Amino acid sequence: METPENESFRDSIGTINEEGKRAWIYPKKPSGRWYQYRKYVSYVLLTFLFVAPFIKINGNQFLLFNVLERRFNIFGFPFWPQDFYLFVIMMIIGVVFIIFFTAAFGRIFCGWICPQTIFMEMVFRRVEYWIDGDRGAQIRLDKQKWNAEKIRKRVLKWFIFFLISFSIANIFLAYFIGSDRLIQYVFEGPLEHLSTLISLLIFTGVFYFIFAWFREQVCIIACPYGRLQGVLLDNKSIIVAYDHKRGEKEAGRAKFRKNEDRVASGKGDCIDCFQCVNVCPTGIDIRNGTQLECINCTACMDACDDMMEAVNLPKGLIRYASEENIEKKAPFKFTPRLKGYTAVLIILIGVLTGMLFLRSDVEANILRLPGQLYEHKENNIISNVFTYKLLNKTTKDFENIHFKLKSPKGTIHSVKQGEIVVPAQGLSEGTLFIEINNSALSGDKNRAVIEVYSGDDLIETTSVTFLGPRSYK
Repeated sequence: METPENESFRDSIGTINEEGKRAWIYPKKPSGRWYQYRKYVSYVLLTFLFVAPFIKINGNQFLLFNVLERRFNIFGFPFWPQDFYLFVIMMIIGVVFIIFFTAAFGRIFCGWICPQTIFMEMVFRRVEYWIDGDRGAQIRLDKQKWNAEKIRKRVLKWFIFFLISFSIANIFLAYFIGSDRLIQYVFEGPLEHLSTLISLLIFTGVFYFIFAWFREQVCIIACPYGRLQGVLLDNKSIIVAYDHKRGEKEAGRAKFRKNEDRVASGKGDCIDCFQCVNVCPTGIDIRNGTQLECINCTACMDACDDMMEAVNLPKGLIRYASEENIEKKAPFKFTPRLKGYTAVLIILIGVLTGMLFLRSDVEANILRLPGQLYEHKENNIISNVFTYKLLNKTTKDFENIHFKLKSPKGTIHSVKQGEIVVPAQGLSEGTLFIEINNSALSGDKNRAVIEVYSGDDLIETTSVTFLGPRSYK
């Protein structure tokens, strides 16, 4: 079977030329309905990204990921290393959520929500369009000799790119060390915190490298999510798709000729204008079908709709659709696969909700002193010595801390003199003596339940193993 002359098939990614070198992408400036929607979503997310570290809820930073000090805040709720299981469940929910949406709606995350896409398309490229011009002007400027105009534009663009990268690095630093500490470092001056400044400049360099040079290669080469789409997508997934049935018809696609009758000629609605290719930020031809590089950014949809409107043909030649919808006009269905993902999500969210409700503000960790057995005192009293650690996960102090033995009956004595206070987001440590009458013990190992009070308020309940004399029957 001979291959038609107007068809071509790729055996490499779109950003590699025939010599195997990087093919620089000059996407045409997008415009249209979907691009406007993406701008609204992007600006909301950018605002959230830059504002979130400075929002406080009950004294807690809204989002904080302080790995070095092992302090994490999620939506204002503080999490400690002891709460790591909650963080793991939240990460699993996030992964399942992305898998669910990919199976249902393709790479909508990449095109609409991914920080790489938002920064690249809505920040850096818009600066580039403002300074260098649109696609044609950028190509000409790149080929132009290094004269005064090119030097001025390049220096201005690179300087603005550096400032944006530096700002992004500072915001990410606020997420890692806390916004209060970042502001403190700024007022104290960079020379007082050279190690932090060096780290900041390294991250600035990384962001600059990614957005000024590496660009779409992050999505194509570095990001594993793009590789997963081949596994997650099926013919029922809603993706940015080219309607080849309508675009090709019997005679295939062809250039538009004024006053021609395309219906009578059997030509498809695709006029082979290449606008969908020119506007693509990853340099692919969407008409070749679903591809690794496609991030579902909808730029080709807007470009195609504009051309269809210009030649009085129906819009939607490139649209959100499934392969099954294009082939059989089948509507979207909530498949058993999607129902399975939904069930898993509901279960995980239910488990997380229950754990959050059961999570206490103060965590008590009471352990028997290593190497110590028990002491036999007067009146048949058995005594064990324990150490305690009380971790306060809130932003308020817990005062007048005392312990009560719930079961079996007995007494607790704290070695620490004076009032016990657990400071906000802090730790209190000490030693306890637990004394229980031997008659209340059932053997050499007994479970003792301890209640921790702050004044009259019960703030935590925990249990320990209490050692006693071995009973012989």
